[in-house]
Amino acid sequence: MEIRFSDIILKAAPEIRTIMISAGIVNRPTSDELWHEVEEVAGSVKSRYQLSDIRLRPAIAATRNAYKALGKEPNRYRPSAEALCRRVVNGKGLYRLTTMVDIINLVSMATGYSIGGFDADRIEGDSLTLGAGMHEEEFHAIGRGLLNIEGLPVYRDAAGPIGTPTSDEERTSLSEETVRVLMLVNVYGEETPVEETIALTRRLFERYASATDFHAEVVAPKTV
Repeated sequence: MEIRFSDIILKAAPEIRTIMISAGIVNRPTSDELWHEVEEVAGSVKSRYQLSDIRLRPAIAATRNAYKALGKEPNRYRPSAEALCRRVVNGKGLYRLTTMVDIINLVSMATGYSIGGFDADRIEGDSLTLGAGMHEEEFHAIGRGLLNIEGLPVYRDAAGPIGTPTSDEERTSLSEETVRVLMLVNVYGEETPVEETIALTRRLFERYASATDFHAEVVAPKTV
């Protein structure tokens, strides 16, 4: 899979990189062991941050700055990493979902990066473009219905938008039938070292999702 970056993204976020991870997986219901790890990370976030501090985490602050540069209000359309951390700091807890979704949430909270998780077999074509959402562009966000993505960074495949740092699209969403995953870690500004992020993801994939053919690469911008 190739990722290309549009000029508007490069102007708004000149340091953008994407960690692209793919693997064959088994997306079973979340085990007690994995959920214990999720709760440990959530507890660490709750103990380390006040609510007002979360937006200052380097990775989250950089993502918010990209939103602002594109004309999007990050307090209304929060990056997913920020939303997850705010939820646990507020004491609301997290929903226990499937192995892949909960792994992504764990990595996101631990690293500060907003992450997209996609069923690779539902992606159209062999390349993605990271651009900005357009006025009235249709986007059915997972669990949220229609989302106004105008001004949000958005990945598009050959059929249209599939993911933003705020939410992913239903069309390419993960399910228990997913056997190949594409995970896109949005690094608008580095907080957790890239290699550490990859190592954590690999351990979780192999331990809990029976991962095969794990592949990770850091994609730097190429203009389109």
